[in-house]
Amino acid sequence: MAKKYRVGVIGFAHMHINSLIDTFDQEPNVEWVACADTKPAVPTLSDQDSTRVYNLRRALEKTKIPKKYDDYREMLEKERFDIVLFCPENARHGEVAEAIAAHGAHMITEKPMAATLSEALRMVRAAKAAGVTLAVNWPVSWSSGVRKAKELLEQGVIGDVWEVKWRNGNSLGPFSYGQTMTDVEKGVEWWHQAAPGGGAMLDYCCYGALLARWYFGEQAQAAWGIKTNVNSHYGDADDNGVITVRFPKGIGILEGSWTTVNVGVPNGPIIYGTKGTMIVNHPGRTQVAVFKDRKTVTHEQLLAETNKRVAEGYPIPTEVYEGDPLPAGRDNLAREFIHHLETGEPLHPTLDVPLNLDAMAILDAGIRAADSGKLELVNDIRWSIG
Repeated sequence: MAKKYRVGVIGFAHMHINSLIDTFDQEPNVEWVACADTKPAVPTLSDQDSTRVYNLRRALEKTKIPKKYDDYREMLEKERFDIVLFCPENARHGEVAEAIAAHGAHMITEKPMAATLSEALRMVRAAKAAGVTLAVNWPVSWSSGVRKAKELLEQGVIGDVWEVKWRNGNSLGPFSYGQTMTDVEKGVEWWHQAAPGGGAMLDYCCYGALLARWYFGEQAQAAWGIKTNVNSHYGDADDNGVITVRFPKGIGILEGSWTTVNVGVPNGPIIYGTKGTMIVNHPGRTQVAVFKDRKTVTHEQLLAETNKRVAEGYPIPTEVYEGDPLPAGRDNLAREFIHHLETGEPLHPTLDVPLNLDAMAILDAGIRAADSGKLELVNDIRWSIG
């Protein structure tokens, strides 16, 4: 008989908690125990889709989590958990992870790993001391194209990588997907506040930090950053950020935006190599397009071949690769995590601690650089966790 896993939830600040819950809710060997939110510094004024009020209500009404606590520490004291999913404000990841680890539960959080490298190190040290597993989920971890690109890079399909560029897709902020919230209602949400770890740089540049680190296959050296609030003045967090990263053999360009109506061009990730360029196609990120020559075609020729409306001179890929199906029994977060617990096999690298700490070190350096106006070193975290 399959083991039952007692699962709980702490923190409904990040709307991705809904997808984390949904992956575990599909599994027959998951038993929901209880949930609790963290208390925001500024009370929310809305219960619309993706707000913490909505996310908590969804967990209780749709997922049928049987108990709700007002204090997550009381919940940890009174209940027994095998796994805890936690999505509080970014700046509270360290605090919550330490509490979970102290009660011996394995734990999963959502990207970004934390708001700072020091907070991420708190999480790792707590998990290590307690002997529990810590995982960081990324939506791109489940993209067959993102994984295929790594495989093709290791095969040398575009030669040596010298630049990795990431830019998020169309986004006008975390509450621009059908919600009708006032500026005041948006402004009190933690996403638009700097202190709890809000802002577009943390929200979106984190993806680029992870993928650039993974695709280059080596730790970054230094970063420079800039962040600004272009059109979200109801909050003090940035709504646009850019981090440029120096790697030993190349550069990373990481862009995050909450003010983009349409990206207008493929946003990738885009990887430039000595023998060509690789684009992980969007939406869905299930294909990888490779460009190995400078030939272009006219608008009319391209229409005849692809029946797509694009600008004149848009190149035709030399090769297009389809992403492979994700491994059976490891094709979503819950199955991957439970597979790791039951077999001892490592988590996918993008979910595991080492790569995530390196990515957090990049993100942390970029944020520090945006604040200082100077190039900042990427801390060598290998000396920090022992």
